Amino acid sequence: MRLSVVIPAFNEEGNIGNLIAETFAAVPDSVLGEVIAVDDASDDGTGAEIKALFSTYPALRYVRHGQRAGQSAALRTGVLAARFPSIATMDGDGQNDPQDIMRLYGRLGAVGQQPALVGGVRAARKDTGSKKFASRFANWLRDAVLADGCPDTGCGIKLYHRDAYLALPYFTSMHRYLPAFFITYGHEAVYEPVNDRPRLRGASKYTNLGRALIGLYDLVGVSWLRKRTHIPPVAEDAPGIGTAPAAPARSSADAAAHEIRA
Repeated sequence: MRLSVVIPAFNEEGNIGNLIAETFAAVPDSVLGEVIAVDDASDDGTGAEIKALFSTYPALRYVRHGQRAGQSAALRTGVLAARFPSIATMDGDGQNDPQDIMRLYGRLGAVGQQPALVGGVRAARKDTGSKKFASRFANWLRDAVLADGCPDTGCGIKLYHRDAYLALPYFTSMHRYLPAFFITYGHEAVYEPVNDRPRLRGASKYTNLGRALIGLYDLVGVSWLRKRTHIPPVAEDAPGIGTAPAAPARSSADAAAHEIRA
């Protein structure tokens, strides 16, 4: 079960190159299929820093958005482009530690088995007091409304099955609600403590107020959507006598992935 590591980045010059190098060092070749760095229309040297590593890491790929679309869009672009059935994600600022990937990988079920998502939980978060307080409150409020049992949905390091992710509804900021949607769609989600490192260069792209306003708006929509979603288990799918089973219909997400690979 090989991994595609997807790293979204916006203006992470000075961070992204080191993170990519750490990832290739931390994950064995037998597991690491590729690293996909998704540049969300950076206007600094992020793209040049990534492409300078091509000769060192043949399994490195670079995808750039034509306009800024946000972290959820960058993650989805990377997952659609991925060539392997399991995905690992990390934030491009270097605060996630690639050394944690293999430990989370050890808890991820085989494709089609559970758990389908393993999320990191920042045990000793390296951030300002106001951001840590805002994060704790946001996690408490989200869990009170959605009951997803996730202690740290904002942690960027996660591993999950690609097909399960692509079956979920997409919207801006959906990356913060992945545990809730995985559970809604019948999957198991588990969590592991992970290392959290201080940002060495650049600045966070989020503010407490901006995140709070967007979060409240999204929380209402996600709560409504979960209540209106019912995924029945398939009890039987049998062909008639002498009838070959039909090929499964390709979803719009799979079609888009095929176009990107082509």
